[in-house]
Amino acid sequence: MSGSPDAGTGRRRSAARLAAVQALYQLGQIATDTPSEVIEQFKQHRVTTAGEEAPATEPDGDFFTAIVAGASQRRPDIEAMIGGALAQGWSVERIERVVRAILVAGVFELMMREDVPAKVAINEYVEIAHAFYDDAEPGFVNSVLDRLARQLRPQEFGAPTQP
Repeated sequence: MSGSPDAGTGRRRSAARLAAVQALYQLGQIATDTPSEVIEQFKQHRVTTAGEEAPATEPDGDFFTAIVAGASQRRPDIEAMIGGALAQGWSVERIERVVRAILVAGVFELMMREDVPAKVAINEYVEIAHAFYDDAEPGFVNSVLDRLARQLRPQEFGAPTQP
């Protein structure tokens, strides 16, 4: 195996983020599925490789589950935060569903995964946006996540910490 163990972990987390965005998108589309059901479906059919050609990188299943379950549980609060970061006249409902899933996953990670540097999380979700879009959407994702990261983790952007 080449590369450092951390590089492998990073690739597995990147794959988990992409799968989490897809799962969150599915949850937004199919109102009858619960987060637990979607997590299990992804683990059986998309995250694991039983009977299928192996993906380039096996997703980190625990990281995937944490993002999907946590973002689903906190989705109303996360979407309220996203709404507060949008330009006047915009609402979360106007955001295309894939972009919304990317933002929900990204904001969850910024809120709850302090083990991941904010700039890393932002970059990861901008890269996911690039996987789906060629136009303005990756810049939009970057803008919203950067604005919220500066609110949620000001110390990582050079702001003085509160005593």
